[in-house]
Amino acid sequence: MIRDRHPLAGQTVRLTASDARLAGKEYRVEDWWQNVTGGSWMDATGNPAALTYAMRSALAGLPLDNEVLYGKVAGRGHLVHVSEIETASR
Repeated sequence: MIRDRHPLAGQTVRLTASDARLAGKEYRVEDWWQNVTGGSWMDATGNPAALTYAMRSALAGLPLDNEVLYGKVAGRGHLVHVSEIETASR
C-alpha cells in the first residue's frame, strides 16, 4: 500500500525522540516507511532498522501504527514516528 509522499520527504528536520541517541539530532526524511519498502514496519522481519524501532517504540510508548518515516541520522537509517519530529508549534 503506497501512500502519498510525506510532505517532509527530502528535508532535514530535528528529532524530539526520547532516545538519547536520536533526541535533538538532524534527520533527513526519505519518505514513509511503507513507500520505501512497500509494507508495514511491523512486517519487516529481520530488518535492523525496523527491529530497532520496534524495541525503541515499545520502551517509549509510541503509537502502534504506520505513521512511521524512514530517514537518516549521520548516514545511518532510522525509523521514527511522526510524533518524534520537531514542529514549529512545539
